[in-house]
Amino acid sequence: MTAETRKNLNRRLFVGGAATVLTAAAMPTFAQTVGTTEPDTPLTGPVRNNLSGFRMLNWQDYFENTKNGVILADLASRAVHYWSEDQTIYKLYPSSVPISEELTRRGVTKVIQKVENPTWRPTADQHRLHPDWPDVVPGGSPDNPLGVRALYLSWPAYRIHGTHDTRKIGRRSSGGCIGLYNEHILELYSLAKVGTQVRLL
Repeated sequence: MTAETRKNLNRRLFVGGAATVLTAAAMPTFAQTVGTTEPDTPLTGPVRNNLSGFRMLNWQDYFENTKNGVILADLASRAVHYWSEDQTIYKLYPSSVPISEELTRRGVTKVIQKVENPTWRPTADQHRLHPDWPDVVPGGSPDNPLGVRALYLSWPAYRIHGTHDTRKIGRRSSGGCIGLYNEHILELYSLAKVGTQVRLL
């Protein structure tokens, strides 16, 4: 091997090694564990948030059409799917779901009202269980369980809303509603309209 060949080989090895190091440094590190973790289940490894074990669904299996857009809340995988009326937009969000079957409602409903910074009032049942809870928590408060936006459904006291408590997402943790990260409800709120079809399954 000539001195010139050795020089070219060393240069190639150096450039290749440097590229490998730079590529590795540029790779993102993932600190999320995907699963349907319950609050009392021990976790292993670094965890940032609780995420749902998503399953892909088709709107055609649950709706006759996408008029006004459709929202499908999949309680089993703890995820909310959204399709726009023209089907050009599809979104998938991790969610919280009702804490028990007694608080769970399934079926077809629709968005009847959209509220920015909603005011929260506990139901009569919640007041009986938690008499120390306030009668009202104003919108915009960091203690408000409805977060920054809410989509009110045709079923009384049922909503799809945000939450300031991000630990709830991906868990059975709600009193009946479907909760989303605040940044996700902001997006869904901008896409959904009064009349958007909703199905909980």
